[in-house]
Amino acid sequence: MSPPPGGGAATVLTPGQTRSLIFILGTLTAFGPLSIDMYLPSMPALAADLDAPTARVQMTLSSYFIGGALGQMLFGPLSDRFGRRPLLLAGIGLYVLTSALCALSTGVEMLIAQRFLQAIGGSAATVLARAIVRDFFSGDQAARVLSLIMLVMGAAPLLAPFIGGYLLLWFDWRAIFWTLSGFGAICFVLVIVSVRESHPPDRRLRHGLVGILGTYGRIIQHRAARGYLLANATAYGGMFAFFAGSPFIYIRLYDIAPENYGYLFACNVVALMAVSLLNAKLVTRMGAHRLFSLGTVLLALSGVALLFTALTGFAGLAGIVVPLFIYIGCLSLIGANSLALALGRFPQAAGSVSALTGGISFAFGSLCTGAVGFFHDGGALAMAGVIAATGMITLLLQMSLTRQ
Repeated sequence: MSPPPGGGAATVLTPGQTRSLIFILGTLTAFGPLSIDMYLPSMPALAADLDAPTARVQMTLSSYFIGGALGQMLFGPLSDRFGRRPLLLAGIGLYVLTSALCALSTGVEMLIAQRFLQAIGGSAATVLARAIVRDFFSGDQAARVLSLIMLVMGAAPLLAPFIGGYLLLWFDWRAIFWTLSGFGAICFVLVIVSVRESHPPDRRLRHGLVGILGTYGRIIQHRAARGYLLANATAYGGMFAFFAGSPFIYIRLYDIAPENYGYLFACNVVALMAVSLLNAKLVTRMGAHRLFSLGTVLLALSGVALLFTALTGFAGLAGIVVPLFIYIGCLSLIGANSLALALGRFPQAAGSVSALTGGISFAFGSLCTGAVGFFHDGGALAMAGVIAATGMITLLLQMSLTRQ
């Protein structure tokens, strides 16, 4: 599966190799969803077991997002310099170790620290999977492949809350982290056996730390690329706010059993997967930018609708679930398309672009989860307010920086 030398996208993959690559990369991008979503149903029980307040337990999410941001900013440009495969294996190895240490945590402070390190390791799989896509594909075809990877990845958040809920029912919250460690070990073996180096030496950037910072600077200075990266970050910030707020809203406010939390969570994942499939079919006909723009409009409208229902209590639980269904689904129109459009501006620095995409998203996500925890009052208003704000900011970024 090695691409040819030069700056262009590889065209040597057979259909069978392409399908295999999409499945493997989709599995690698599942590190983030599994590490977040499998753990969500356990947050109230974890708070009780470790005798920790809600805000401190939510910090275990924020620390994961901060670690994910730093890890992606590190692994992305290093992979442009040293190749994808060795860094991928190093990151997964760190993830396996720190997931086990999370399971052995004796206090919430230790768990916060280990979640930070766990995210650094897991971020290698996420950022390098996206970079490998650009090693083989370009333009709207890259957007199509990224959409299909998101479709494969969608199985992770679809199943993760169910797995986490039933592990909590049968064992305790520590079993969730042992399971994540085992998943990482399987992926480590999968990479050794099935993933070859996709970024050969003759295509690698020859720069040190100053060069890395310079590459980041050139990407951020590019007006359209900056718009796509920031819009992607603010859009996904709303999803991170959902992660932080929904367990307490569904389980405590609406008395949903932890093992049933996954059913409500799955509604959003179904939306994400369905729109990913739709985007993959439409992007080569309508173009990535047009679908991206449509997604930002729908995102803003659904965020405002969610804030209205949280303020008024209109339709009860359904008034929360339905706007979230639309909001999360629209992320599939924004994520794959904005990344493909940004990658198209800097094909030789795909790792750095991918790193900035994930790094900024996770950094903004940590702010959103922190805001939900800070303003949490036992109701849905804090989560809804943050999500509505992220939707409106995303639309403004699209209109001001990327509008064609």
